[in-house]
Amino acid sequence: MEKQQFKKITSPEVLRRKAEHYCAYQERCQQEVRNKLYELGGYTRDIELIIAELIEKNFLNEERFAIAYAGGKFRIKKWGKIKIINELKFRQISAYCIKKALQQIDEDDYRKTLVEVLKKKNKNFTSSSPMQKMQLAKFAMSKGFEPDLIWKLLKAE
Repeated sequence: MEKQQFKKITSPEVLRRKAEHYCAYQERCQQEVRNKLYELGGYTRDIELIIAELIEKNFLNEERFAIAYAGGKFRIKKWGKIKIINELKFRQISAYCIKKALQQIDEDDYRKTLVEVLKKKNKNFTSSSPMQKMQLAKFAMSKGFEPDLIWKLLKAE
């Protein structure tokens, strides 16, 4: 079966409407919108003007995106701050917006979530050993939690 080719959109007005719809569906960062518009066939000059208009009309707001992204990944995926920071940096979000997003995560909730992640993973183990603690720590670090906080909690057990 042949892969169907779709017609590239070059009309700035059509691209603008598509971008508005894309942003209205869920929070987006500038880079996601830029990539989507290039994928649709837009030209650099038009894309940058459309992004400026989206910001002006408040369809696009990097701070709002960062807060929504960080909150969602923390609550739903149980990600730690390190992983959230790295993902936001990957999306070219400014340090200011990243800082604002992380301030929205309550420290008590953060600690409780880490404890919950460790307890859930600990159920997979049958015995308590130093090797088990290493594996728990490694797992929590892979979720983006800070090593010093992980070890503090593991030693308190």
